[in-house]
Amino acid sequence: MPRLTMFRSLLFITTLSISLYSRAQDVCPVIPAPVTAKSTNSNFLLNDRTVIVLQHPSFRKEAALLQEQLLKYTGIRVQMAAAGMNTAYLSARATDKNKFPALIVLGKKSGEEDAYTLNMNEGGVTIDAGGEEGLVYGIMSFVQLARLSNPKDQHATIAGWRIEDRPVMKWRGFMLDESRHFFGKETVKMLLDQMALYKLNKFHWHLTDAPGWRIEIRQYPRLTLVGGIGSSTDSLAPAAYYTQDEISEIVAYAAARQITVIPEIDMPGHATAANKAYPEFSGGGTPKYPEFTFNPGKESTYQYLTNILREVNVLFPAGMIHIGGDEVSFGSASWNTDVHVQKLMKQENLKSLVDVEHYFIRRMADSLQAINSKVLGWDEVTAAKLPVAETIVFWWRQERPEQLKNALDKGYKVVLCPRFPFYLDFVQDSTHISGRRWGKEFNPLRRVYEFNMSNYPEIKDNNRSQIIGFQANQWTEVIKSAERLHFMTFPRLLAMAEAAWSDPEKKDFAGFEKRLTKFIPLLQQQGLYVMESTKTTPEPLR
Repeated sequence: MPRLTMFRSLLFITTLSISLYSRAQDVCPVIPAPVTAKSTNSNFLLNDRTVIVLQHPSFRKEAALLQEQLLKYTGIRVQMAAAGMNTAYLSARATDKNKFPALIVLGKKSGEEDAYTLNMNEGGVTIDAGGEEGLVYGIMSFVQLARLSNPKDQHATIAGWRIEDRPVMKWRGFMLDESRHFFGKETVKMLLDQMALYKLNKFHWHLTDAPGWRIEIRQYPRLTLVGGIGSSTDSLAPAAYYTQDEISEIVAYAAARQITVIPEIDMPGHATAANKAYPEFSGGGTPKYPEFTFNPGKESTYQYLTNILREVNVLFPAGMIHIGGDEVSFGSASWNTDVHVQKLMKQENLKSLVDVEHYFIRRMADSLQAINSKVLGWDEVTAAKLPVAETIVFWWRQERPEQLKNALDKGYKVVLCPRFPFYLDFVQDSTHISGRRWGKEFNPLRRVYEFNMSNYPEIKDNNRSQIIGFQANQWTEVIKSAERLHFMTFPRLLAMAEAAWSDPEKKDFAGFEKRLTKFIPLLQQQGLYVMESTKTTPEPLR
């Protein structure tokens, strides 16, 4: 080959490589994808000499979270500057690596509480936010970039970005069912860690149901000692539950990560575990669903449940409690022969068992309002005539779009969590045999990612603001091990996080998959058994 031609070929290859590198740098690897992100064409050196500077003393707990996250995920031990250090002076010297370490500055800007700006260059990193919530989100974006930089020996060279970001949806939730199978405190903390990294902010904790009661209520100790026995696959499994001290620990752990924990105390159905412990409050059930309901005809039932909710409300400062309200008909036929219920129906002129159900839900809603707690319920509660301003409806039955329409027409705030695509106990690949399906339908990664509320004609311009967010639900009838829980939750939870955070018009599944491939190894490094999006992963059967 002539030397000139060879030179031109090498020049072309070099130019092409630079071009491809530049294009790659134009795509910010963060999940969820930020609103805007632009490479600063610089690198930030993170090491043990890096110092966190606070522009306001109230940011100390966020700085401590940043320290903790960097140590956990990179092994790098950044320090916190002494109170009163001059940020401008430090910043001026930060670029001289021989004299002073690089800085991470946490600051405040005007704007929404959950909005943040992350600006990185060779001299330092600034994370400015409208409030503590946004500051944590900015921290998590930086932590993601630090992890992806392949840190070694207490050093990380991180590609610089300028990011302007805020979420589309205010409610970005994940529900874990621990009644059917109990996983314990460390598993819950692991889930909260992952939620925080990907900016999910609501942890819906399904703590009571037919298989087991999982929260200590000191006024009624048999709820856990007796009701905590068993699971969906072993009715004699030893009692498993969370003590109130453990609940407080988990709630505080979540709060440090800007995650609100919402407890669910299911009623008037799904009450079998509670009724094993205190049968005097049982409303009966059916052969398939024994002792399934609380008794709505006994005044003592309302006092009993109100006492429980008062104790729960103290443990969870969210100011909201989910009371279920779903599938009551599975066991309410027994009310037809219950003398207390029949007396109630005559006394209150209730014409049907559904009327009884709604009467019960309104009574318990009154109890929650009396303790300044909002009422949360599955979409069945839409018909119960609950106060609009104090109620949030969770639409889950994708085959019942009229329930979504009714909730919106009545003015309720709504969280969208339809089985398709947000039930993560549904299988995620056509080859998988263990897990749920809806006929032949299931929930692959792409279906989760591409969820768009614009596909629902019930949601219109005049009621769109009533949709406050999305939520993924992890039911555990067919999930009994931590390994199986990991497999069914990840990486679909990351897809859901981006579906709820990012502008639906800018979503790009191919781009998401490319970014996701960088995160799969990070999840696996944490000991999580995770399905890879680009190839088949063997599924644990249980």
